[in-house]
Parts: sequence; structure tokens; C-alpha cells
Amino acid sequence: MRAVVVDGAGGIDVLGIGEIPDPEPAVDEVVIDVVAAGVNRADLLQRQGFYPPPPGAPGTIGLEVSGRIAAVGAEVEGWSVGDECCALLAGGGYAEKVAVPAPQVMPVPDGLDLVSAAALPEVVATVWSNVFMTAHLKAGETLLVHGGSSGIGTMAIQLGVAHGARVLTTVGTTEKMEFCTRLGADVAINYKEAEWASVVDEATKGAGADVILDIMGAKYLTDNVKTLAYDGRLVVIGMQGGAKGELDLGRLLSKRGSVIATGLRFRSVEDKGRIISEVVGHVWPLIAEKKVRPIVHSTFPLAEVAKAHETLEQSTQLGKVLLTV
Repeated sequence: MRAVVVDGAGGIDVLGIGEIPDPEPAVDEVVIDVVAAGVNRADLLQRQGFYPPPPGAPGTIGLEVSGRIAAVGAEVEGWSVGDECCALLAGGGYAEKVAVPAPQVMPVPDGLDLVSAAALPEVVATVWSNVFMTAHLKAGETLLVHGGSSGIGTMAIQLGVAHGARVLTTVGTTEKMEFCTRLGADVAINYKEAEWASVVDEATKGAGADVILDIMGAKYLTDNVKTLAYDGRLVVIGMQGGAKGELDLGRLLSKRGSVIATGLRFRSVEDKGRIISEVVGHVWPLIAEKKVRPIVHSTFPLAEVAKAHETLEQSTQLGKVLLTV
């Protein structure tokens, strides 16, 4: 089958198309004929040699796909050849086929096209597991989302609004501010033009944010803790601003705050299955009711994977970048 192959580690020039063996399903897996695959920042890190796949996972890049079931393992129930689906992967998505543990496979939400469904698994599982399952965001609370125009950010804004939270977000351009406001954010802050922590303090009248979803890590750690509400929960899911920072424990203690760092890719199949089950039960109805939708910025054919990575690296996109197979 055709797949994206990586010639060493480096820039987009190491990406190419090659032939690799077709996958065979284990007894608890299905094989999916891939229609589309999501492109994520983790993919860029893997290409650069900084984020190898977990043991046993395919070496091919790609953490989410949509497509149709092509084969079913002997112990799998509930799926048949030809079923349309989308899936969360530990790797292997940039290919014509991928084998996936059955608990990580989801039906396509009602009313959504199959290509757009590839924009869902990674972002929805990330947002739901962190903002709701871990940080327990409640109606009436304030959610601060860093990087609101990203795939994760656009989903976090929508799910926060759908669950009755007040949503604030940071972005890097006026266009992104306007876009996030249209998605439902109450306050959008251009961090290049304003001190975002001061704006959050003013917007919340000093109360701060109950939940902060952070992709920056060290660079924002001090201000994140400063802007936490009492009993606030800071969830760190990325390190775009560095891995090592100074944590003011005194300020954190005074706010009874929590700092939580989580990852998705290296979780067990059982853990991922629990997240997927909640996603289908809680988020899929919101998509069917058109209260939440995947935001797709652009799609590229598999052969143009380098352009897709370049688009994400430029950070100009609004929402998700997809590859079509």
C-alpha cells in the first residue's frame, strides 16, 4: 500500500511517498481503508525525530483517520466490513490502510461527511479527556484556551460554550480573534498586542480562570498560575514554549490550585477506549445537533504531505489540516 515514508529526521524535505506492507488485523483490531487523515503538531515532532511512536505502534506518522472498515479481527464485535468510521491511533494514519484496536474506533457522527470526520478523533479526545474528564469543567465556570484557532483550540471553545462555560482564548492575529469570537469565545486576546494575563484578570474582575488548557508549557507557566481562580485547574498538554519553568508554589497554594500535565498517545488501549466511549456519548450528539463542528482549514492529497506540514508549521491555519487518500 502507499504510505508517507520519512527519510531520516528533519524538515519537510524528508517526507515522501513509498510502498509498505498492508496491515493485518490482530484478533482485537480492525483494518480501515483510509479516506482522510488529520495532521497534528505531534506529527511534525515525529518527523523531526523528537516524538517516536510508542512500542508496538506503526512507525508511519498519523494519529487520526476516517475511512471504511476493510477487515475485522476474530474477537471484534460491533463492526462489519464497509462500515464508515473514524479512529484515534498511536501511529500509522498517513497510509492507505491502518490497523486499529477496536476500542479506539468510532462511528461517524450523524450529518457529518467522511472526510471531515478525520478532523475529530485527536482533538475531541484531547479536549474531552482534559477539560471535562480531568479538569471537570462545569457550567458557569471560566475556561481559558491558549491557541484558540488551532484544531484543539477551536474544539475546546465550542465544547466549553456548549457546556455553559464562559470561554476566553489567546491567539496571534486579529483575524484569529474574530474567528474565535464567532465560534463563541466571550473574549479573544491577541497575545502579540496585549499582556494576556492582564486582560484575563480584567475580563474576570480578578476572579481568574477555573480551567486553563495550555499548549505552551514553560513560557506561560508563571502567568497561568497567576490567572488561576481559587480551586483552579491548569492542564498542560503541550510544550511549544519550553519544557522547564519555575513554579510559584506559594501562589499555587494560596489559590488551592492544581497543575496537571497529560498526554494521549502513550495511554493504554483501555484508557483510550474509556475516553472514546465518553466522546461518542457526550460529543457526538452535539455534532449531530450542529452545536459543535470540526473546523477544517484545508485538505491536501497524500502526495502533498510536505505542503500540509508546512501549512501547520506556519501557524496561519484556522482549525485542522487534513490529508486525503
